[in-house]
Amino acid sequence: MKSSLLLVLTVAALLLAPSAFAQNTGGHTANPPANFKKVSTLVRLPDWLPGLGTLYVDPATLPAGPYLGYNHDGRLVDVTYMISIKDLDEHKDWNDLGKDIAQLHLKVDHTSVNYNPGHPGLQEPHYHITQFLISPAQQEQELK
Repeated sequence: MKSSLLLVLTVAALLLAPSAFAQNTGGHTANPPANFKKVSTLVRLPDWLPGLGTLYVDPATLPAGPYLGYNHDGRLVDVTYMISIKDLDEHKDWNDLGKDIAQLHLKVDHTSVNYNPGHPGLQEPHYHITQFLISPAQQEQELK
């Protein structure tokens, strides 16, 4: 289990690489890339998820993602990856995570790594690695 957590933290650190997320978008409100679909249309989840917002994902990247989270105003506020513990224990590689969104030039404010026992779309235990593009105070207000 310690190796799984270490791997999750390593993945989180790599996802923060400045080359992938170079600049703040200044309140990115553009629609998700054309290949991204609202998660609630793909699996039995509500349109709005407290703490994450309205999520969009490219179905070809399931279950890892990235999932793009938008606030109530339609502004992109977070990017989440879902990595199963099984895949961590099997030492699976995730190369090119987020390559379709790198052109958005996002600036990460902070990252959280949270255990999830499973939900529609990814039933097995996994970690959510969420990169927030807003401050913790904004997160508290915008993602209720």
